[in-house]
Amino acid sequence: MNRLTMERHQVWFYLCAILAGLVTGAALPAIIPVLEGLLWPVLIVLLYTTFVQVPLWHVRESFRDHRFVGAVLIGNFVLLPLLAWGLIQFLPADPALRLGVLLVLLVPCTDWFITFCHLGGGDAPRTLAITPLNLLLQLVLLPVYLWLMAGSGITVAVSPGDIWPAVFVVLVPLVLAALTERWMEHRPARQVWRDRLAWGPVPLLALVVFLIAAAHIQHVINAVGVLTIVAPLFAVFLLMAALIAKLLATILHLPTAQARTLAFSLGTRNSFVILPVALALPSGWEIAAIVIVCQSLIELGGMMVFLWWMPHLFKFTEPTGDH
Repeated sequence: MNRLTMERHQVWFYLCAILAGLVTGAALPAIIPVLEGLLWPVLIVLLYTTFVQVPLWHVRESFRDHRFVGAVLIGNFVLLPLLAWGLIQFLPADPALRLGVLLVLLVPCTDWFITFCHLGGGDAPRTLAITPLNLLLQLVLLPVYLWLMAGSGITVAVSPGDIWPAVFVVLVPLVLAALTERWMEHRPARQVWRDRLAWGPVPLLALVVFLIAAAHIQHVINAVGVLTIVAPLFAVFLLMAALIAKLLATILHLPTAQARTLAFSLGTRNSFVILPVALALPSGWEIAAIVIVCQSLIELGGMMVFLWWMPHLFKFTEPTGDH
């Protein structure tokens, strides 16, 4: 099996990992503390292998095509946050549940977004160019969004001390990935390490969801009713993201490949980066992490639909040139 095939069918890896985790947690409760201890180191390695795929030192290249960049930024950081805020109004007044939904819907993806753009006929160079900008902006803007949208109940219950472990887990692999990228750029032969590390995210994320399912089996069981509430909301989000992409692409006259890239950017969310934040929340807030895992599975299914739908939604036209 090649890497592209693995990435295209990754949802099955995650489903099997969740089932295996639930069985393990139920059958061997004594090892749950060990699994909890493994979770953070595995997350750090997962994020490192993910960030290495992002051209972190090339943010400046993101701004070359003003129309495309404008569409991505307006969609990801203005329209979709408004959509996420509107959607949580339909949820029960559970701060942990609403926080989990906001965490995962507010930030654009920087990992399998690239894979699905490639599979769906997107613009590969612009996909790579916009990714570091999306990553840096979401790290800056997420606290602002949460302050505006999450409500006072969350800010009272969750202290900055609860979040610092998550910040550490995200920033350490981010810095290491940036240093690795600089090291690889000094000699072209070292680029082979990027390809080797690209095999890591899918099996590592499968291991992460296995550990979460096993270590939080009781919370997963208790959350089944809640997940039936958020699953339709995530499906609506995917539908609206595609329609917003269509609207922006039409208004800004984006070529087909760029329009498809925009749709995949708006439709995919950054569950990898945001999961440590949810896992760092205090006791009683475990549902937030479970909601994020649920969203990633629904999103992967949605991307299968996108691969079929995008050729119908955005039929190929002649590119109009860079601006």
